[in-house]
Amino acid sequence: MDPIAENSSNTLANGGEVASDDIPKDGTGVVKLDPWLSPFADSLKRRYAKAQEWIKKIQDTEGGLEKFSKGAEIYGLHMNEDNSITYREWAPNAVQAALVGEFNNWNRESHRMKKNEFGVFEITIPPAVNGQAAIPHNSKIKISLELPTGEWVDRLPAWIKYVTQDLSVSPAYDARFWNPPPTERYTFKHSRPKRPESLRVYEAHVGISSPELRVATYKEFTKNMLPRIKDLGYNTIQLMAIMEHAYYASFGYQVNNFFAASSRYGPPEDLKELVDTAHSMGLIVLLDVVHSHASKNVLDGINEFDGTDHQYFHEGPKGRHELWDSRLFNYGHHEVLRFLLSNLRFWMDEYGFDGFRFDGVTSMLYTHHGIGTGFSGGYHEYFGAAVDDEAVVYLMLANEMLHELYSECITVAEDVSGMPALCLPLSLGGVGFDYRLAMAIPDMWIKILKELKDEDWDIGNICFTLTNRRHGEKTIAYAESHDQALVGDKSLMMHLCDAELYSNMSVLTPLTPVIDRGMALHKLIRLLTHGLGGEGYLNFEGNEFGHPEWLDFPREGNQNSFWYARRQLNLTEDHLLRYQYLNNFDRSMNRCEAKYGWLHAPQAYISLKHEGDKVIVFERAGVVFIFNFHPTSSFTDYRIGIQQEGTYRIVLNSDSKEHGGFNRIDEGTRFFTEPLEWNGRKNCTHVYIPCRTALILALESTISQQS
Repeated sequence: MDPIAENSSNTLANGGEVASDDIPKDGTGVVKLDPWLSPFADSLKRRYAKAQEWIKKIQDTEGGLEKFSKGAEIYGLHMNEDNSITYREWAPNAVQAALVGEFNNWNRESHRMKKNEFGVFEITIPPAVNGQAAIPHNSKIKISLELPTGEWVDRLPAWIKYVTQDLSVSPAYDARFWNPPPTERYTFKHSRPKRPESLRVYEAHVGISSPELRVATYKEFTKNMLPRIKDLGYNTIQLMAIMEHAYYASFGYQVNNFFAASSRYGPPEDLKELVDTAHSMGLIVLLDVVHSHASKNVLDGINEFDGTDHQYFHEGPKGRHELWDSRLFNYGHHEVLRFLLSNLRFWMDEYGFDGFRFDGVTSMLYTHHGIGTGFSGGYHEYFGAAVDDEAVVYLMLANEMLHELYSECITVAEDVSGMPALCLPLSLGGVGFDYRLAMAIPDMWIKILKELKDEDWDIGNICFTLTNRRHGEKTIAYAESHDQALVGDKSLMMHLCDAELYSNMSVLTPLTPVIDRGMALHKLIRLLTHGLGGEGYLNFEGNEFGHPEWLDFPREGNQNSFWYARRQLNLTEDHLLRYQYLNNFDRSMNRCEAKYGWLHAPQAYISLKHEGDKVIVFERAGVVFIFNFHPTSSFTDYRIGIQQEGTYRIVLNSDSKEHGGFNRIDEGTRFFTEPLEWNGRKNCTHVYIPCRTALILALESTISQQS
């Protein structure tokens, strides 16, 4: 990372601390890292000033971001020490409100609420005669609202923490008062792990984490998946589809209930156990948070909560996403900011998450939401009328709050546009994210596999795409994510092998040319992306071993089948199948990075991109990566440049028997450098690189130190 960014604080408070005195504190510090931003200094100043205005306003009216983001302790239902229950709800358009539920036989008259001048309704329900809470644990509740028209409507409390669905009755969710007795509450036993220097992310979905034709549970994920993820060498889990969503096939991206952990997989306490157990194993857990839009559901969502279409969202067409058929938040509204910032705080405090992957950031950043818009990289696309400054400022405030309150917190932005300064510190005028996703990389790999013969691969363009990232901004690279696994698309392994995955992955059958090529390229593509593509690496569960089928959730179009809504993780445990070898390679690759730390090292120096030989050689973190993508040509005594003199050994070999290769390379070979300049490096050595093979060499002295 650039020293200016590294030594500048990720905070807006008091102007933040910047790396040196000559860096301005008006939001234009990012120009020091990227002079091409200088024509847009006014835009940078404007959004920085707006963020500072919000911080001052929140400080003056709410006592600061720390208090403001504690909305979950005020709104919703809360137990008091005397076993009374206090419930508060913001519904400014409603005339009257009543809390109804099984506890009062849904009687709208018995528990009317009082409304204050800010549009907040409140009621305190005294304990029952026996001294216990008047609302039983896990019983159904709703808020009933009288609208100005005189009509009464029922809604689920916006801050509800547990909702359930009974499809035999209705697809709509029921809100439940979650108040388990002390003996049933989960108590956290482990502290959060220290933030890792290198981020190796395992993207996972609890519900599909089983080969069985059903929804898997938090308990099963804890028992079966956490040890697997740890063994594979990942140090971070990114959990998808946790925020409650009525439509399972939405992959969790149509959120109804922002404070409720999905009950499909079990009760809230089981999710707490999952996160805590991950922490005990040294794994950090990121939540895939959806603040870019919300489900349009009225009966069990927050759409039209108080009878208007503009309580939490923009009014009219501005508040609707035409492609996603969902509602868009009004990020410039005081109470909406309270709701969203408190939501982030809630997931950190209640469940112990370590940070967030923010979904749909491109949609948030621009008023066109990325619809029908291509991004050429011209800076004019990132500033001006098309940018939603209110959303940008919300993201700045979110990063401010998270990084101030949780020093080890990690935030990741899913942005396809390449917005400059998205991942630069707030004190410099950046938006404050820690990482962005390198979304162009998987698109590149799919395009290559669809359109080019192996001998026509453009080695130079591949290296350019993998290294084409913004200076000073950290990137998480990935060869494929859940997007490529969804029905209608294909995973890399499906592109490479297609139907032969079903017939020729057994070790009892001959190794066909298709499977040989597919396995070799699957390994090379992932290692090249891992080594060259960013400062972090991500894999979607199952893809590490070339999962043979796409992902399709139960829906009307597939007769509500679970056949494709599962991950056949058992395939790697069958020693008669070749999937085990890809799984082994993924483990070796991650463990090798854990030893040498190339992800948190400066960007690689590429000394060779040979189009004819299809060979790539680069150095990063003191190790030498060597790739031969040629489909047929192997090279003996192939001279490569190396900067650091010494004796090198092989520390990763894609062609080893353990990794499903042909074992053509003697891993005991020692490579001695000679002081002959080659390909811009001070020294050189000679290697044997078989076709479709990758090697990593490291200094012999570091191997003994690391072992």
